[in-house]
Amino acid sequence: MPRKTLALSLFWRTFCLLAILLAGGVFAWVQTLRALEFEPRAVQAAQQIAGLVNLSRAALKQADGINRVALVKTMGQQEVIRVGPREPGDQWEAFEVDRFTRRVSRELRTALGPDAIVARSVNGHPGMWVGFSIERDRYWLQAETTHTSPLTSSTWFVWIGIALLATLVGSVAIARLINRPLKQLSFAASRIREGDLDSRLDENTLTSEIREVNMGFNRMARELARVEEDRAVMLAGISHDLRTPLARLRLETEMSVNDDEAKRNMALDIDQLDAIIDKFMDYARPGETEMRPVHVSQLIDREASGFRDPTQIRITSRVAIDLKVMADETELGRVFSNLFENSRRYGRGTYTGTTEVSVSYVRTGPWVIISVRDHGPGVAPEKLSQLTTPFFRGDAARTAATGAGLGLAIVDKAMQRMGGSLELTNAPDGGLMAHIRLKRAP
Repeated sequence: MPRKTLALSLFWRTFCLLAILLAGGVFAWVQTLRALEFEPRAVQAAQQIAGLVNLSRAALKQADGINRVALVKTMGQQEVIRVGPREPGDQWEAFEVDRFTRRVSRELRTALGPDAIVARSVNGHPGMWVGFSIERDRYWLQAETTHTSPLTSSTWFVWIGIALLATLVGSVAIARLINRPLKQLSFAASRIREGDLDSRLDENTLTSEIREVNMGFNRMARELARVEEDRAVMLAGISHDLRTPLARLRLETEMSVNDDEAKRNMALDIDQLDAIIDKFMDYARPGETEMRPVHVSQLIDREASGFRDPTQIRITSRVAIDLKVMADETELGRVFSNLFENSRRYGRGTYTGTTEVSVSYVRTGPWVIISVRDHGPGVAPEKLSQLTTPFFRGDAARTAATGAGLGLAIVDKAMQRMGGSLELTNAPDGGLMAHIRLKRAP
């Protein structure tokens, strides 16, 4: 079995690529701003602390011994900036723990001198501690760590989150704008596929490439409409021109041939030619359908009534009377008629010589699967996929048959026009099974 690959719509593919691109850009800008913010903030923090130390040092130098003690006591009681004596037994931890703090320490020593001490805790008390000297006296200045810390991670996360949210919103808007012309093209193409050849795209769009694509699509639609019109005229002419001489030939046969056996054979040949013309017309019929609820059981009974000879085919239906599907009644009738005709021709039992056909159904979610089965020899498994190919016959018996080889091709095409599907399989105990899948009617 082939490996199933992940399929993304063009919108989500464009959105993901834009989101990755913009998110990568946001991340790069954040790293750049952090790098640009790092050095100025470190220098600014060091200058602020150095200024406080120099201010404190100048105040202490101007005071005499008695007033200096009082001034130190007063400064030690401050909340933000404290100054206290440095004792020989003080235990302190170096301030340098990362790149930012190392830069701050280096700037402070440059401003205060190489003997300055920068610590992150003294005697177990955390903070920003700077040790300085005035003559023989030594002091500690303690400052809040907020003065010497970069922007916190939470701040960066907030700004990154805002940037990413803006990236996602922008990606959605850009992807929708980029894919709008392609969505319109896809919708117009689906309308063409359904038979609406009047579907057109805007040829005045600002984007030159999209405008050229729309103009080419419109030219294609006009050509298809013209071809479809020519085909309809040609088919009508062929049907008229062939059936007129056939009617005359039938009349002349009935009137001029005396041999009853020859007359009967000639009439059968004419009927066969007429039936082949009908098959060609059915297969080439335009794809316009009128979808509405259809009672399947009544339709099957009506189509089965056309096969009245019990020595050739017997049809048994087990479809519920109230079962309804969304379909075109004429198309669905043609589907069952061709399936019954195919069974009559190729599904005869080996011993009885009569075709036994059974029709059953199952409901599965919003779908109905109707199965038409005969009890004939079936078809070689390797040829099942070719049965819906026009003019294909599966075996020697089918090659010798008198049909046009279009019955199952007509069924497959009709199911596609009604939004359903056809599946052909061999029954486990012999015979060909045709499963047609249609939407349930509300």
